[in-house]
This record gives sequence, C-alpha cells and structure tokens, in this order.
Amino acid sequence: MMSAAWRSAAHLGLLSCEGCGLLSRAAEGAGETHCPRCDAKLHLRKPNSIQRTWAFVIAAAICYIPANLLPVMTTITPFSKSEDTIMEGVVLLWSPSSWPLSVVVFIASVTIPLAKLLALSYLLTTVQRGSIKSTRERTRLYRIVEFVGRWSMLDVFVDTFVVALVQLQPLMSVEPGPGVVFFAAVVVLTMIAADSFDPRLIWDQDEVNHGQPS
Repeated sequence: MMSAAWRSAAHLGLLSCEGCGLLSRAAEGAGETHCPRCDAKLHLRKPNSIQRTWAFVIAAAICYIPANLLPVMTTITPFSKSEDTIMEGVVLLWSPSSWPLSVVVFIASVTIPLAKLLALSYLLTTVQRGSIKSTRERTRLYRIVEFVGRWSMLDVFVDTFVVALVQLQPLMSVEPGPGVVFFAAVVVLTMIAADSFDPRLIWDQDEVNHGQPS
C-alpha cells in the first residue's frame, strides 16, 4: 500500500485556499468546497491548468515577436523623426556612462521575457510527460518565474517616464510606439500563465511513482 510519507494533501482530502492560504478538508460527495474563511471556491488542482497555461504561453510567444520588431518609442523633432525598437534603445544607451542602464534594459526587456517563456514551456512539457526528475529544482524554477514577473514592466515604465518627461514641443516630443503594447501584452500574459500553472502537478507523478504497491 502507499507509504504515508508519500501521501499528498490531495490524497488526504486537504485543500489550500489560493485566496487566504487556509488549509481545509474537502467536502464529502460531489458538492463544491468553499473556504470557511473567505468563501473562495477550493480545488484539489487548478481546473484545466495545463491547457490554460499553454494558451497564455503561446499567446505571449506570438506577441514577443512584434514587441521586439516594432518601435517602442518615437522621437519627433522639427527636422527628423526617429523610431527605436528595444534593441536599438539598448544600443543607444550603451556608453561609458550609461552602459549599466543598457544592460538592465536588455535583461529586463529581452532576456527575462524569453526566459520566462522557455521556463514555463519546460515545466509544462515535463508535467505532461510525467517526468519525476528534478522535482525540487522545477519547483524552485516556478517560484523564480512567479517572482520576477512583477519586475518585467521595466521597459514599459522607462518608455512612459521618458514620454512624460521629454515634451518640449515644438522642439522635441517623444511618443510611445506600437511595440510597447505588444511588450506589455507579453508581460501580462506571462504573469497570467505563471498564475494559471499549478506547481503541485510537478509532484503528482513523483507521488504516483513512489506510491506504487510494493
């Protein structure tokens, strides 16, 4: 029979509220269980977690392409009009005095969104394949993805700040480009994808493997 050391909260009929964190026991029968503290609906696992997460990841990956190809900022002067993409902005910022800002923008605007997409795809693929390897490492990876999501709006913040600051019409004005919309969509979609993914799925197959009758 299954060892008690490998029995999950789901097997014990315990559910954790996503709203307030209270641990509750599932209602008997087919009825829905609600948190006794905040009345939120409780689930053993997030419904359709894998399907919904894949949908958000694919949508974010599609938006990631125009976010990097379209201009995120347009500078207008009486003599010229300049449109800069994220990478062009990184190149323009690269100088002996401002290269740290260039590195920060590159990491926050290019590397982190791509890394989040790859990490979520890896987690989804391993869960669907029923992998039991590196469960702790995959759980830590999910926590990192969830944590860095809130800092991914740096590029949008920088563009908004510059647009608000540099308004010297008719000499110069700065306007946000269409790439900002797609970049913001990537950030929001990856944050929703991370929230839709249920990290408990990582451990389910591990429990099944170690809980086989001996």
